[in-house]
Amino acid sequence: MSSSQHVLGGEGTTTAPAWSRHDTHWVLSLFGTAVGAGILFLPINVGLGGFWPLIIMACAAFPMTYLAHRGLARFVLSSKHDDSDFTDVVQEHFGAGAGRLISLLYFLSIFPILLIYGVGLTNTVNDFIVNQLGFAQPPRALLSGVLVAAMVAVMLGGEKLMLRAFAILVYPLVAVLFGLSLYLIPHWQVPSTDIAQAPQFIENLWLAVPVIVFSFSHAAAISSFANAQRRHYGQSARVKSDKILKYTAIMLISFVLLFVFSCVFALSAEQLEAAKEANISVLSYLANTYDNPLLAYVGPLVAFIAITSSFFGHFLGARESFNGLAVKHSKLSYQGADKLGVALMFVAIWICAIYNPSILDMMGAISGPIIAMILFIMPMIAVYKVPSLARYKGKLSTYFVLLVGVLAVSALLYNLIG
Repeated sequence: MSSSQHVLGGEGTTTAPAWSRHDTHWVLSLFGTAVGAGILFLPINVGLGGFWPLIIMACAAFPMTYLAHRGLARFVLSSKHDDSDFTDVVQEHFGAGAGRLISLLYFLSIFPILLIYGVGLTNTVNDFIVNQLGFAQPPRALLSGVLVAAMVAVMLGGEKLMLRAFAILVYPLVAVLFGLSLYLIPHWQVPSTDIAQAPQFIENLWLAVPVIVFSFSHAAAISSFANAQRRHYGQSARVKSDKILKYTAIMLISFVLLFVFSCVFALSAEQLEAAKEANISVLSYLANTYDNPLLAYVGPLVAFIAITSSFFGHFLGARESFNGLAVKHSKLSYQGADKLGVALMFVAIWICAIYNPSILDMMGAISGPIIAMILFIMPMIAVYKVPSLARYKGKLSTYFVLLVGVLAVSALLYNLIG
């Protein structure tokens, strides 16, 4: 397929082939990337803001999630070249200097999350072995090495193996989240619907924006996703990408918000505050509150599945961005860069998992604003700079995504300064 065919198909086709198994696998993959360990803290973070900010954020979650990721996918597909990844497209549209900086920031926004997941997975499995199975604590270096190696091995198995792994992981994750949501319904309490004083209400709403944005983010996998659709569908890539992203957003919002509302309604504001002070996930707090042995087993299971599935999606993005940077700025071939990148990331994640550092929240906070700028702000700036995206100028969705991006970045910076 030539570049001219791609540009026509990527931006001009209005019809698309029928839904296929390929599309379903990608919905599950993007869902798995978004539903990481953060979902276990989402009810606490959002619930503490009060009832009305929760309702408003729930209503805004779908357009925030769908429109932002659609914009990033369209940005990747706007290249004149068929095989362009994120780093290629950024350099093509913004020049070599700016492209190099944005690509580096993109990698640095994803990589710390991989370190966090390496630590989280090791801790989750270690706790399960000791507390639930009653075995002696295994050597941390051995346990973390086996776990990280197993996850990297799946990624090295290629796209088909990765998609199959996502399918295996996501179904039980959805089932457990849905089952827990239903289990908590009899424990629902009527929440306080008092409206906080205007300044406090606005601040709660503002600070909830980045929480929602990153709880549903699957930006790390969008570049690989868009290229996969271009390879698979050619001229229908943009239309198919839009459709897959829409169904992903619907699935995310439906299951995650049901889980969030169920947890928030089942716990009082005081209990949510206690969970935050203890720095534990909502599942751990629920297990302690309801004294239910099943929750003691379900909690680690959900954490393991959520962390593993999200690790795959973020490794995909980190690997692709590292390869793009290394090939452009060294004499390495693509295969050489890929082997080096995988080896370096494996060692870094393993070392971090062994030492179990306490700086993970700070790392996440630093990567947060960068993700917001790349997911929300940069693709909308490209609409006014790139001719093939000019059709989206003046669209309400463009202004909405840009506004959410500014709110998310400003709220994250406010938290860092405060």
